Amino acid sequence: MVVVFDAQLWRWDARRADSWAFVSLPVDASDEIRDLAGGVRRGFGSLRVRVTIGGSNWTTSIFPGGGNGSYVLPVKRPVRKAEALDVGDTATVTVELIDV
Repeated sequence: MVVVFDAQLWRWDARRADSWAFVSLPVDASDEIRDLAGGVRRGFGSLRVRVTIGGSNWTTSIFPGGGNGSYVLPVKRPVRKAEALDVGDTATVTVELIDV
């Protein structure tokens, strides 16, 4: 499954001191991912994904985001730097599920 969406980068209040920012996957895509993944999960309910933002590609995990039922994707500093993104900016994100 591949999901392409635009999302604003945000910083998780509990991780403000870290160099990570996040994007939230759309709720409808998160519901579809949850249905597709079934019981396949790793630590913290994570799922392995391949991600593209601009010219940056990497493998990471998405995590259940709590409140609205969407998954969240961490976007590390080197990717934000390479793509000239900061918290509050909007990025076009491609997420591909792997290991499902």
